[in-house]
Amino acid sequence: MEIPSASLMPENDPSTLFNTAGMQPLAPFLMGEKHPAGKRLVDAQKCVRTGDIDEVGNQWHLTFFEMLGNWSLGDYFKKEAIEMSFEFLTSKKWLGIPVEKLAVSVFAGDEDAPFDDEAFNIWKGLGIREERIYKYPKKENWWEPASAIGPCGPDTEMFYITDKPACGADCQPSCACGKYLEIWNDVFMEYNKTSDEKFEQLSQKNVDTGMGLERVTAALNGYSDNYATDLFKPIIEKIEELSGEKYSSDIDITRSMRIIADHLRAATF
Repeated sequence: MEIPSASLMPENDPSTLFNTAGMQPLAPFLMGEKHPAGKRLVDAQKCVRTGDIDEVGNQWHLTFFEMLGNWSLGDYFKKEAIEMSFEFLTSKKWLGIPVEKLAVSVFAGDEDAPFDDEAFNIWKGLGIREERIYKYPKKENWWEPASAIGPCGPDTEMFYITDKPACGADCQPSCACGKYLEIWNDVFMEYNKTSDEKFEQLSQKNVDTGMGLERVTAALNGYSDNYATDLFKPIIEKIEELSGEKYSSDIDITRSMRIIADHLRAATF
């Protein structure tokens, strides 16, 4: 069932000023409350996230973005979620991204939760080469709740391999060089983080997926950054007109125009 985007301002949730992710408005239902639209949902949630605001101005980071998501509230889990993600990304019926242009990552495991060998093996079974499946710790492959407590869990992330040259022999998705563009992640919400930082099993296992509209639009059009897409190009052109500067004339001018375009869009929403 398709559900509408919630307001940017959270309802009955004082933990953040804005909705920062698609899962935030759905947190009560991830904890077991019944959603009136059922157990399988899809949406495009408007989000404002400022945690990495200092990165805005590079090719990919934004403060305002739209997060495309599909949700399982105690229904399907890892196998179905990963298979659906793979089909949507690669099938010519849908996005048609070549398999060789994809890399993925999975949770490496730690004292709180084990290595996600199930996700690892599902990706291998779908034809992703083992050397393209990266194992990362919590910093990279774990979804924390929007506030200090709440539903969370390991995730598997999907990356589009751009045509940008690698930054070195060990270039991989965890690099910040821009070679790998994260376009989707599947979060397996099976834990509840408590106030004493313990991780308890949830009463139901959920799937939260997130695909950035702006990033996937750039990837499908073969662009090297979000700001080349139709979502930003008219804004950039207006900034050029008003400033008398050219977008690609200087790296500092380019970054400044990206920041202005992002902040204008965020402030408008």
